Amino acid sequence: MSDIALPGSIEPARSKGPDLDGGMHPLTGIIYLGVVAAALLFVAYSIYDDVDATGTRITSFAPYILLFVALLIALGFEFVNGFHDTANAVATVIYTRSLPANIAVVWSGMFNLFGVLMSTGAVAFGVVSLLPVELILQVGSGAGFAMVFALLISAIMWNVGTWYFGLPASSSHTLIGSIMGVGIANALLRGRDGTSGVDWSQAANIGKALLLSPLFGFALAALLLFVLKTVMQRATPALFAEPKGDQPPPVWIRGILILTCTLVSFFHGSNDGQKGMGLIMLILIGTVPTAYALNRALPESQIAQFVTNSTAASSIMEKKGAGHAVPANAKATVTDYVAQRQLNDGTYPALASMISDISKQVKQYGSLAKFPADSVGNTRNDMYLASEAIRFLMKNNASDFKDDEVATLNGYKSSLDGATKFIPSWVKIAVAIALGLGTMIGWKRIVVTVGEKIGKTHLTYAQGACAEITAAATIAAADGYGLPVSTTHVLSSGIAGTMAASGSGLQWSTIRNIALAWILTLPAAMIISGTLYFVFSRFL
Repeated sequence: MSDIALPGSIEPARSKGPDLDGGMHPLTGIIYLGVVAAALLFVAYSIYDDVDATGTRITSFAPYILLFVALLIALGFEFVNGFHDTANAVATVIYTRSLPANIAVVWSGMFNLFGVLMSTGAVAFGVVSLLPVELILQVGSGAGFAMVFALLISAIMWNVGTWYFGLPASSSHTLIGSIMGVGIANALLRGRDGTSGVDWSQAANIGKALLLSPLFGFALAALLLFVLKTVMQRATPALFAEPKGDQPPPVWIRGILILTCTLVSFFHGSNDGQKGMGLIMLILIGTVPTAYALNRALPESQIAQFVTNSTAASSIMEKKGAGHAVPANAKATVTDYVAQRQLNDGTYPALASMISDISKQVKQYGSLAKFPADSVGNTRNDMYLASEAIRFLMKNNASDFKDDEVATLNGYKSSLDGATKFIPSWVKIAVAIALGLGTMIGWKRIVVTVGEKIGKTHLTYAQGACAEITAAATIAAADGYGLPVSTTHVLSSGIAGTMAASGSGLQWSTIRNIALAWILTLPAAMIISGTLYFVFSRFL
């Protein structure tokens, strides 16, 4: 049979395709299940240890059962994310014969795990900020649990569905759509305009990252391949060759491909793993506020700085609200502003009052670890509201503040975020294990799509390296800016870009299906999560 691919076909790739059907050894399965059981026990013990450290007496196990169910669903989302997105890292090393499939997925799983463990948490709280403020403040209520269950189950359903059909859809895209669906449904159920249920400015920033990243991936991978061909093709023709049977590439090319696979796996873990972390923290704050509402590990040395920053920030707000009385319910006034972003005469005085009250509480107890159990939840909510109000004021009313006032308010906001936006080490470890374990199974469907069905010819070494370098760089940049980005879309579009640049052509039926899934993901996830939220809110 000829090695020249016919239009719309990839027969050469299929005829020389790698072995993807290696079975799992029984001992491997036992070890795998053992790790799953050990991880669940680790989660249960960590929660028990944290609660015990606060001196809280457990009078009922019902909240903890609900907590454990919610955590299982959240970790299940990361698990599905793992096997759904594995192809992003391993397809190129498998199809270039740089690594056998079974070794590649384990290697990718390990570096996904390392990426989660070394993540900053910025993406986690960027995603959480999209949620309706009233649900965040009441996350331990029935409506709060309905929100968490609806958006997570919706994301899992869509991810599993697209995985079943072998479509490399975006887990990030799915989760954002699920959050927006819950926000719109919540606003409609409360008699408000559905558009008020989402922070559209934050959604727009995230939407731009999700929209532009595939286009960026296509263009950058194509440009990178073009430059490599121009500079290196004569000197190193082996780099632009296809694999010969099951023979691995030359050592130096193999090293490059394994390195790029490692980087994509690491940065995928560091970005995608954080989405689950933020939602898990919401669950923990709602069910066990005594242990997780405030950062009990914050050093006492920072308390004095917190009080100083509070005094300066309160003074600025008092000046802005001069001549206006403090509303009877300052917290409700600030909550309305954060939810609707409509400034009125009472906003500045109310915020000044809240900042002053928070400072008095912190100064009174001297340490976040010494806050009494019955007040940590309220204090955390006050801190969250103040932080979000300052964020919106500086975004929407920047002209009202001088440069030194902006610096002061940013310093105060950092103090608030340090007290409320934290991720315990065990949460990172649990998410890392879930994502890593998920990466090691269920990967074949999408690997075949990425490796065989995007281009009309077999993936060359240079094409695989260019696509992976582009994906790693894009994800790392998004991680630095605290934005969720679609690893799936960047990698898939990167491979498409290299195929287009090499002149080998694209399989347009696959491109059409991927594009259709990309277009439908957001509205489908919104509809599913909004419907689930409506149902769950009636029962919870």
